Amino acid sequence: MWWRLCSLLAWFPLQEAFQTNHMETVTVEEGQTLTLKCVISQAATTSLQWLAPSGFTIFFSEHSGLKNSKYQLLHYSSNQLSIRVLNVTQQDEGVYKCLHYGNSVRTKEVKVIVLATPVMPTLEVSVRMQNGEHVLLKCSTVRSKPPPRITWLLGDDMELQGETHHEYETDGKKCNSTSTLRVHTYGKNSTASCIVRHKGLQGRKLVAPFRFEGLVTDQETVSAALETSSPSSQDPQQSTSTVAVMEDSSTSEIDKEEEEQTTQVSHLATEANRQFVGLTRKKSGILLLSLVSFLIFILFIIVQLFIMKIRKAHVIWKKASRSKSCMNYITQLYSEAKTKTKEKAQPSKFKGELTHIPESIV
Repeated sequence: MWWRLCSLLAWFPLQEAFQTNHMETVTVEEGQTLTLKCVISQAATTSLQWLAPSGFTIFFSEHSGLKNSKYQLLHYSSNQLSIRVLNVTQQDEGVYKCLHYGNSVRTKEVKVIVLATPVMPTLEVSVRMQNGEHVLLKCSTVRSKPPPRITWLLGDDMELQGETHHEYETDGKKCNSTSTLRVHTYGKNSTASCIVRHKGLQGRKLVAPFRFEGLVTDQETVSAALETSSPSSQDPQQSTSTVAVMEDSSTSEIDKEEEEQTTQVSHLATEANRQFVGLTRKKSGILLLSLVSFLIFILFIIVQLFIMKIRKAHVIWKKASRSKSCMNYITQLYSEAKTKTKEKAQPSKFKGELTHIPESIV
């Protein structure tokens, strides 16, 4: 009967008259264990009760109100009721209440906040040509609550904020975060690191570093190839270790080459498209011819089966008609024989009658 008492107490109508002593806030990381303690100084307390955020009784004194193994009893006495919640999830977040029944009903509220720590960030690097050549760095991390703080560390002494975007998941609690940074000028020794800070990391940082050395090496290789192909366009000022990305003097030739390449690519694409259309039509014609041939073959098989069925029916009819004509012939012969026998029997009868004339008439 005690669980019925727990249910009644969980929805006790005098809860509006409860006196709240104070509100506590507890922060716990997702997947960890939550410990809730309710200690009363007055020893005359009759009973203690823990309520879940949903309003149902977790424990009433030492009796469990919810049949769930994640809720465990740590300690129970006349003035203390301590429980723990295993493997905390986002559904366990909310306000827990400890009810203490004595001369008056008092309550202690504990607000539980469940944190979702972000995962190690991923760093994507791409070279863009829009609005001048620049390098776009994109740092992403997923499933964090609350949203993390993402910054960029350039070198060893400059930290700045990028363009950060947060997108919440369907549950409205966890979010996926992305920060982008545009770099127009860099050198061989230039570095950029994405730094993620979050309350659940407890002072730690998640770092995703990047070095521009590879990009500079590729850029120098391209520049050397251009200088070899066109010696007149050499510039002595381009031998520095820092690569200036936005230079108007070199973009015109590159734009012309890109336009020529684009024209060639478009011609090749048009020719390839024509060949593809022709090949597609040819395949379509072959497919149509194959389909018609298959239908004709199926129709031929159906006709053959129909002819065989007609032949079989004709043979059966022919046999039946032969047997019927034979029976008619036998019946006719039998009738004729019977008629002849009757005709022969009638003259002999007349002769017998003439030979037996009475003597008195003579």
